[in-house]
Amino acid sequence: MNDTQDKGTTSISLVREAILAATQRNLDVSAVLQHAGIAAELLNAPRARVPALAFSRLWSALADLMDDEFFGLDSHALRRGSYALMCHAVLDADNLEHALRRMLKFLRAVLDDIHGELRCEGEHAVIILHDDGRTRRLFAYGTWFILVHGLACWLARRRIPLIEMRFRASPPIDDSDYRMRFCEDVTFSAEETLIRFDRSFLGLKLSGTEASLRVFLENAPANILVKYRNESSTTAQVRRRLRNQAPDDWPDLDALSRLLNLSAATLQRRLLAEGTNYRQLKDELRRDIAIELFSSSSLTVAEVAARTGFQETSAFHRAFRKWTGASPGMYRHGKANS
Repeated sequence: MNDTQDKGTTSISLVREAILAATQRNLDVSAVLQHAGIAAELLNAPRARVPALAFSRLWSALADLMDDEFFGLDSHALRRGSYALMCHAVLDADNLEHALRRMLKFLRAVLDDIHGELRCEGEHAVIILHDDGRTRRLFAYGTWFILVHGLACWLARRRIPLIEMRFRASPPIDDSDYRMRFCEDVTFSAEETLIRFDRSFLGLKLSGTEASLRVFLENAPANILVKYRNESSTTAQVRRRLRNQAPDDWPDLDALSRLLNLSAATLQRRLLAEGTNYRQLKDELRRDIAIELFSSSSLTVAEVAARTGFQETSAFHRAFRKWTGASPGMYRHGKANS
């Protein structure tokens, strides 16, 4: 395969969550969806997914439409350019702890409904997101943490792995977006909304410059949505290994286990603990590859079928419908010009 980077996909439910406030305000989101390369018909296909980079285009276009980088999730808008100002405000911080405290202070100054607090608990650092006792939308909590965690990772020049994450909001139908972006240990309907990570990261010295920040902001939000995802899970490791091969050459479970220096039983157990199994994982990767190809190339359905390991186009059609609840034509209709 030409592009072995596993950019992944985002659930259509997250797209619906992102545009909800704009839709409620009767703003025209059709141009935003078109710019992102997301067909409006996909909003009615509950199992549909979109390329992660399409979601990042949606994120930017929606922020422009609403003049709000927090998408109407707070009673006070996070005006366009606020995130860049926050980035500049932390650039000369002494270390990551200093930067995080500045971030939290900045966001508390510009948002009214939620605010973060950094605490140290033994060997752990915890960022608690306070909501004044009123449970907010899950998307609001998740978006706030993406803004903070994404910038912290860039400042640290590496992903800061999360030990656990808790949300006061109830669980979504599909929680894979949250596990893929943050960590495997995600709890919903919790008493507090928080993330926990190793306290040692707080002492990291920062090396960002105005020039490197300019590049970071030019590549946002794709970098904070995709680059700093949770790549340490067994699922992510297996996906990376498979993405380096054509589906026809994917190993069976026993062969894969040997490649990973694990027993087949251990690999099965780890995947099960992450809510999947090897067959499901392969199907999801085939689905994501197909979605990316339909969205970014001019390959025929037969060619995409072949690239995802199907000998018969009709079998691919049935599988794609089963995976996404949508037809390949819907993805062609939403194909971005970029």
